[in-house]
Order: sequence, then structure tokens, then C-alpha cells
Amino acid sequence: MKVFVAGGAGYIGSVCTEYLLDKGYDVTVFDGLITGHRQAVDPRAKFIYGNLEDRDFLFKCLCEGRYDAVMHFAAFSLVGESMKDPGKYFKNNLGNAINLADAAVKGGVKRFVFSSTAATFGIPEEMPIRETTAQKPINPYGESKLCFEKALRWYSDIHGLKYAALRYFNAAGASENYGEDHNPESHLIPILLQVAAGKRAKAMLFGDDYDTPDGTCIRDYIHVLDLAQAHEKALYAPESGHYNLGTGAGLSVKQILEAARKVTGHPIPADVVPRRPGDPPRLIACSDKARRELGWKPQYEDAETIIASVWKWMQKHPDGYEF
Repeated sequence: MKVFVAGGAGYIGSVCTEYLLDKGYDVTVFDGLITGHRQAVDPRAKFIYGNLEDRDFLFKCLCEGRYDAVMHFAAFSLVGESMKDPGKYFKNNLGNAINLADAAVKGGVKRFVFSSTAATFGIPEEMPIRETTAQKPINPYGESKLCFEKALRWYSDIHGLKYAALRYFNAAGASENYGEDHNPESHLIPILLQVAAGKRAKAMLFGDDYDTPDGTCIRDYIHVLDLAQAHEKALYAPESGHYNLGTGAGLSVKQILEAARKVTGHPIPADVVPRRPGDPPRLIACSDKARRELGWKPQYEDAETIIASVWKWMQKHPDGYEF
């Protein structure tokens, strides 16, 4: 199977590319390197430098490549930034995604796997969160992703483009060769490990007065290799639809902090600061549908295993991809 991976130079896209290549797929990465890294593209993959804004070039690539499937990871994903510049998020996460869907249809692609997000649910009305839980985004990032989920349904109905929208919860972890290198870094685990590595003086815990056992927010951390497995499984989804991806086991910020201290042997000093607006106390996935319909089985479900994979990658790449 020939797979066209838009955004394959980013964090999750790079690991998924590696995973597909290991499984014997023919993979082409398409990326404009706006937030991705050229060094994060597996050398076994074909690489096309390009931007999803360029419809003509995108159409040329998809029509000439004769791909069987498209995977779409090329999105902006900073919630805070989306609250300051919503136009940037709707232009890329919806408008440019439409360009990719149009090119896929024109190129005769039959399957489309979309990197969506739990942010489409906003502050959920039930826990754990199911695919049927009401989607009420509370920021432009989540709204832009939800808009494209809705667009994909019409592309499926009208053009026969079979799709799977995979709603990630808290992506974490690293593979042997590829990991997380954001600037600025906004994710908890790499921030804690940057403290352990001496690159930050301390971490900040946003609120310790939530209605949770230890007062800090609880999230569902899913290893990036398990996300990669889900993307490969989604290529064979029985029908178009949406899938939540998480372990179903929530971990608090303080639990992640203690696990990071144990893995690194570093005290990792951390200060409690005021809550961030809009942070729900708990976000936990029900992933029964993905397990049942896709045959998905997460392999890395405990905090120490996830954190150890990141720590190992960071020690091999102390400056990220700047080597």
C-alpha cells in the first residue's frame, strides 16, 4: 500500500511514518517544515517539500503518485495561540485540510486517516469520553478540528472517500529514533524532563485545587507508538467513522511528576501556579470502539514506560533535531 503522509516531519507523523515503513508500506512524506524537522523524516521514506496551501502542487503530487491512502497530521495545535489568532487555525486546520481532501479525491485515493483531537469535546458532559459524547469545543483549535471531521463525512457521502478520524488524548512517548521537539515546548512530560536535564530550573503545575484525589488535573496519556499502531489499523477500518484513542486510565499531573522523578533520579522541582482557564479536571477516553472495530491493543500503558522512552530519546538528542 502506498501512503501519502501530510505532516510526516512532525512529532506524531514522524513516528507513524517509521512504524509504517517497518511494516512494509511505501511511504511519501509531504511537509513544509513549518513546525516539523527534516531530520525527523525516516530516510527510507520519499520526501516532498511542500505546503498544503499550494493546491496546484498538491493536486499534482496526489494525481501522479497514485496513492492508496492519505494520513493527515499537518495541523497547528497550540490551544493558547488559537485563542489569539483563530484565523491561522481555521485557515490551516480547515482550509488547507480541504485542499488535501480535494486532492485525494482528484487523485483517486480511497482512504483518509485524520489526526483529530480530544479537544473537539471541550469540557465533556460525561466521563469516560465516548465517541458519542457531545462535542462542544472551547477554543478555535478544537473547533477547527471538529469542522474538518464534519467535512470528511460529506466527502465520504459524496465522493466515497472512506475516512477514520482519530481523536487523540494526551500523546506522549518516543520511539527509538523519533521524539518530541517543539519550540516552545508545551507538553508536560518533555517539560519535566527538560528540568531533569538541566535545561529548565523548575516546572509549573497549573492548579492543585481541582476535584481530583490529589488536586491536580487528570489526563489520559497515550504512547505515540500506540497511536502509530492505531493509524495503521485505521487503514482497514470497516467503515468511515470516529475513534477515541486513550488507555482509559487517567494519571494526574502529580503522578506524572513522581514517575518522572523515579525514571530520571532527579528531584525535578515544581511550583504550583494558578489554574489555566478552561482546563477540565478530568479527560479520560473510552477506546472500546477502536479496540473492537480496529483490533487496536495499546502496548505501553504505564507512566514510567512512557516517560522512560522520552528520557532515552532526549539523552540521545539533547538538542532535539539540531544535531
